[in-house]
Amino acid sequence: MSSNESIKKKMMASEKELDSFAEFTPKEELFDKLVKTIYEYHPSTDISLIKKAYELADSCHEGQLRKSGEPYICHPLCVAIILAELELDKETIIAGILHDVIEDTACSPEEIKDIFGEEVLLLVDGVTKLTQLQYSKDKVDVQAENLRKMFLAMAKDIRVILIKLADRLHNMRTMEYQSPAKQIEKSRETMDIYSPIAQRLGISKIKVELDDLSLKYLHPDVYKDLDEKIREKALEKGEFIKSIEQEVAEHIKAAGIEATIGGRVKHYFSIYKKMVNQNKTLDQIYDVFAIRIIVDSLKDCYASLGVIHEMYVPIPGRFKDYIAMPKSNMYQSLHTTVIGPKGQPFEIQIRTYDMHRTAEYGIAAHWKYKEGSDGKNNKASEEAKYNWLRQILEWQKDMSDNKEFLSVIKDDLNLFSDSVYCFTPTGDVKNLPVGSTPIDFAYSIHSAVGNKMVGARANGRLVTIDYVIQNGDRIEIITSQNSKGPSLDWLKLVKSTQARSKINQWFKTELKEDNITRGKELMANYAKSHAYVLSDLLKPEFMQVCMQKYGFKDWESICAAVGRGGLKEGQIINKLVEEKKKKEISELTDDDILDKYEDQSVTPAKTSRSKGGIVVKGIHDVAVHFSKCCSPVPGDEIVGFVTRGRGISIHRTDCINVMNLLEEDRKRLIEAEWSPEATSQTDKLYTTEIKVYANNRSGLLIEVSRVFTEAGIDITSVSARTNKQGIATLDLMFEIKGRNHLNSLTSKLRSLDGVIDIERTAG
Repeated sequence: MSSNESIKKKMMASEKELDSFAEFTPKEELFDKLVKTIYEYHPSTDISLIKKAYELADSCHEGQLRKSGEPYICHPLCVAIILAELELDKETIIAGILHDVIEDTACSPEEIKDIFGEEVLLLVDGVTKLTQLQYSKDKVDVQAENLRKMFLAMAKDIRVILIKLADRLHNMRTMEYQSPAKQIEKSRETMDIYSPIAQRLGISKIKVELDDLSLKYLHPDVYKDLDEKIREKALEKGEFIKSIEQEVAEHIKAAGIEATIGGRVKHYFSIYKKMVNQNKTLDQIYDVFAIRIIVDSLKDCYASLGVIHEMYVPIPGRFKDYIAMPKSNMYQSLHTTVIGPKGQPFEIQIRTYDMHRTAEYGIAAHWKYKEGSDGKNNKASEEAKYNWLRQILEWQKDMSDNKEFLSVIKDDLNLFSDSVYCFTPTGDVKNLPVGSTPIDFAYSIHSAVGNKMVGARANGRLVTIDYVIQNGDRIEIITSQNSKGPSLDWLKLVKSTQARSKINQWFKTELKEDNITRGKELMANYAKSHAYVLSDLLKPEFMQVCMQKYGFKDWESICAAVGRGGLKEGQIINKLVEEKKKKEISELTDDDILDKYEDQSVTPAKTSRSKGGIVVKGIHDVAVHFSKCCSPVPGDEIVGFVTRGRGISIHRTDCINVMNLLEEDRKRLIEAEWSPEATSQTDKLYTTEIKVYANNRSGLLIEVSRVFTEAGIDITSVSARTNKQGIATLDLMFEIKGRNHLNSLTSKLRSLDGVIDIERTAG
């Protein structure tokens, strides 16, 4: 069966996702389904090695069960079926069947290599490493390091991540058997990392289902409401869509164009994203239902568009030519919204079979069976899909700060971001985030252009550097060799992760020596003012702990971070002091302890657990309360302060009041930590405060409130003010469950249009 005939068959059978199976489908049926799927797109293949892989995996996983109670072998078989539905090559399918045998069974890498070869072993080993990744919001450094490994594995062989995506898709399909906490954790990971990767690789077959399944567990009420309303609409508009399909088919055929025509319903997350980004209701979204026309050639695409616009009245401003200006993942199609015969607006999409294949399978299309292929891959398309991965690998090299790397990746993979298309003076298309300025455009060309930029023109006229680029603008950047480089103010104007990263990199590189010197001076002054001997603190073992804690690879990077204000000097010195004290305690001998005990200069350590979930070391039977100056919550690093007559107050270690204590008062600091119960319980709430800095605009406070409402968090106090520069500051007080809860909330707030920064009150 040809590729075009396969597409026609699937559209005739209705637009559906990759096949999902009923509970406890027997493994023999799953294997038969796998073989049938492979034969559909490569009928002459020899499946003997695939059968061997199945037999080996079945033997290795014998006796293992999934949480659902079904035999474990069903999972790798379902993963292999997903890969086969993407029409991937034999090696990838074999690796999909074997992807868990090294990690979960006694099967050795040597055995896989001997039977299936080096290529399959490399794929299985790559997926095994990714399977071991742990995604934890309160372990930022671990998460960032794991993501670094993932992108390196993808760069070596992109098929590794294709197998991982199929693995994640099947796990999300069976997520109902996991605990509620695990459902939320895995869905958040899927939404933040795996779904955006599928989008970047252009694999909509996987991307849309991952999105919808994540939405189902992250926002169950939203998902249920959308599901009910769209089903109602489908019943209402079913006959309407069928009549439109028939009418379009007749006119297209009369024009002498051969085409496959079908309807499709927009996916739930895509609708939800549009409702959030554009502040619309479901009734205001025109493309919930769409007609899709698939033709043989590019010429037929534009000819079909002419037929459609002759039949129906197009809505102005609702036509998008993604053929001339493809999306960043190389998606191509014509989109137009028209008014139907009864005054109802609906969308029509027009594309060729090749474009449809790219839209559905993305980069996976490059790994179809090589036999029978003419070998003429679209290398330009393939290279374009790798551009974003190369950019990430460049960031890996440039960024020693794990937290910064993680933030950049999350911004770059943000599913809620929309695009604007503009042109270079030579007619090349640039795809930038909505709200981008000429600064974003300059850095999208080259970092040297951005660094030397002094002005810009839009459509031939001079514009300011904060000009917001519109669709279709022709942008020209004015540079000068006399330019001193970017300004820090540019960071408030740019929208693209690429531009922000390159500006920050320029400042780090150009001012690194100055920042290092300044950082050392600040730490030396802090140590001196608190009567610490700096040379006693700057021991390699103490410095190493600091570097690991804050995610830096060398001490100079920490000094530079302090110098530019990324870290407080008090944080570093206090951590060094803490490590020094730990070492001194560990080096005490039995005789030392006895001598000090007899002298009563050391009180035997006691531990007191408070009702607030705080474990205090060294003091017994004393009241514990949370300080209002920094409002600590579970997950924060904390310290106790012995007050006069009011017990112990608990502060965050980065609290300004703690960091600026006089030396005589520092003796009253005492070790404290959260009890395991405090960090795991979900019913207790803790008060905290944040400041949101944003460009003032209409509706800002409403959008911020909506984020809190969707997160199920009640705001107990809010105040807002705007300065002369138009920067709004929102002071918000609310109750949350802990640091993870807070991180999730602030991540959503940062995605709002115009938000510049968010910081917690620290005294």
